[in-house]
Amino acid sequence: MTERLPKGFVLGAATAAYQIEGAAHDDGRGPSIWDTMSHTPGRIKDGSTGDVACDHYHRWREDVDLMAGLGLDAYRLSISWPRVQPGGSGPLNLKGVAFYRSLLTALRDRGIAPWVTLYHWDLPQELEDRGGWRARQTATAFAEYARLMAREFGDLVEVWTTLNEPWCSAFLGYGSGVHAPGVVDAAGSLTAAHHLNLAHGLAATTIREELPGAQVAITLNLHVTRPADPVLASDRDAVRQIDLLGNEVFLGPLLEGRYPADLVSLTSGITDWGFVLPGDLDSIGQPLDLLGVNYYSTQTVRRNPDPTADRTGGHAVGQGSPWPGADEVEFLAPSPPLTEMGWNIEPTGLSEVLTGVARRFPGLRLAVTENGAAFPDLVEDGEVHDPRRIDYVREHLGEVAKVAADGVPVEAYFLWSLLDNFEWSHGYTKRFGIIHVDYETGARTPKDSAHWYAALLRSRPQAPGQG
Repeated sequence: MTERLPKGFVLGAATAAYQIEGAAHDDGRGPSIWDTMSHTPGRIKDGSTGDVACDHYHRWREDVDLMAGLGLDAYRLSISWPRVQPGGSGPLNLKGVAFYRSLLTALRDRGIAPWVTLYHWDLPQELEDRGGWRARQTATAFAEYARLMAREFGDLVEVWTTLNEPWCSAFLGYGSGVHAPGVVDAAGSLTAAHHLNLAHGLAATTIREELPGAQVAITLNLHVTRPADPVLASDRDAVRQIDLLGNEVFLGPLLEGRYPADLVSLTSGITDWGFVLPGDLDSIGQPLDLLGVNYYSTQTVRRNPDPTADRTGGHAVGQGSPWPGADEVEFLAPSPPLTEMGWNIEPTGLSEVLTGVARRFPGLRLAVTENGAAFPDLVEDGEVHDPRRIDYVREHLGEVAKVAADGVPVEAYFLWSLLDNFEWSHGYTKRFGIIHVDYETGARTPKDSAHWYAALLRSRPQAPGQG
């Protein structure tokens, strides 16, 4: 497989701060919306919190050793905004800054390029108390935070990713309320989406003001949606509605300088889009050095004239939906094989989305910034056998190699995740890692998938150079 990847192709693994760091109250860290959410009874499946998680804050040296042992080219991590700037504004927390400088330096010293995400969902609670992403001031606060991070770590970071999956922040956080801050507000979710777009554009500007040569990216979880019956115009129209709300709400303003007219029309009963002010689209549409794509599964939809019906084992969009304006779209239950998350396994969806983006935006550099699967992993005699995860990664990485050979400018693949971790509203019930974590002791056990990935990295004809 590796011989089919382009020369210089980057293979890495990814994590997110709240999911692994723990140390929720250590060294001046402030509370985030996920601290508040996880401490609210009934919001997390197993009643857990991220207070300790994988204790990466204290065990990061061990984790860097594990990464080096795997032979990773790069590590995609996020900075915890409330750890470095507890209230989301004002002076930096020097102990938090020192933690990341030590971590980033150690990665560089081991030949691992740090790809840093500035926002992976852990908004400082003080900013949420002032309106969160529904408030325009959060976008300007984020831009200043980005400036400060560029100033502090510009000598160490390979790629700056502003936001991870803003769709989840906007529509799961403020639409369905499944993610923090747990708000159900259809109009507010669209407002949040725009302010996240604005935050990206303003942050891209401030990063480049500090670091003129910086590589600036954003990561989107682009939805691959298919019609239940491709022949039916009504089902194709259902796909279009989900595409507007899942993809175009970000791709349009980020890369084309506009919100599509049919998106505005679709949501006209929810909002008048008055939160889009003159000059906003110019601010948002900053040049992208790279677009990150997160991919896990596909979804199948059809037009459902009765949104309350459940005729297929799927679900209809309704109250508390993350899809504002798509009231007559029904999501069908996925067909096996499924991961532990209940997501279908469809490697061709990854090649489909990469090819589609490359065709639409010629020359745009791409990276697969997350791809992986949760399975019920157990330690047996000191080992963890996870053949389904190996198959999953092999098949998806094979699709990446195939499209790269066809000329799609994809240059990196980050496996999700390095470690088992706090899986948001699922708590610790789902394991995505290639390294098993015992949440009682913190012990790390590389799974068979980790050994397989390390062998894959070693098998390349020539290791990529680091910039």
